[in-house]
Amino acid sequence: YYFIESTALVYTYATNVGVIISIAPFFTSILAYLCFKDEPFKINFVVGFIVAFIGIFFISFNGQQMHLSPKGDILTIVAAMMWAIYSVVLKKVNALGHTSIQNTKRIFAWGLFFMTISLPILGFDVSMEEILIPLNLLNLLFLGVIACAGCFVIWNHSCSILGSVRTNQYVYLNPIATIIFSVIILHEKITPCIVLGTILTLSGLIISEYKKES
Repeated sequence: YYFIESTALVYTYATNVGVIISIAPFFTSILAYLCFKDEPFKINFVVGFIVAFIGIFFISFNGQQMHLSPKGDILTIVAAMMWAIYSVVLKKVNALGHTSIQNTKRIFAWGLFFMTISLPILGFDVSMEEILIPLNLLNLLFLGVIACAGCFVIWNHSCSILGSVRTNQYVYLNPIATIIFSVIILHEKITPCIVLGTILTLSGLIISEYKKES
């Protein structure tokens, strides 16, 4: 997933990736519906997905012009599919009875193994001296320990409690979290497009989560 998404960023705009990758919950719902009987494909999920996707579009582009790049955009769609497969397979893994930390350790170990053996093919050429520069090392530790491993432990645990479909619906909140921290840390301005997009995104999540009382 990370490899394909990072490769997509070489060929298309980050805003395109941010919007297109948000269809991952839709793929997850379809795949879970095909694989499991306890996660049905509901019409309110489809409606919620459409509303949330429109909201994410407003947030990401914020009045800017969208630039299509077929190669990068298609790779992003494939990355979204990979995330859906990961989420559904994770449900099977969680059913084995291991803890979220154990699952994450195994997944990361195999991920690092396959990425390591692919480095010569990908043309990776970074010296140990560059990695050990304090700023670079701190950045790598943050990305590896907090942004990746820590988040995945929480994500995997959430999937074991809520299921892959419900957990993936909260991916819609990523752009909103980004807005909040960009305002606090970067002092960026909130525009009418962002307000409208936030309202639509939250509405889409609520619609997706709605359960009719029997």
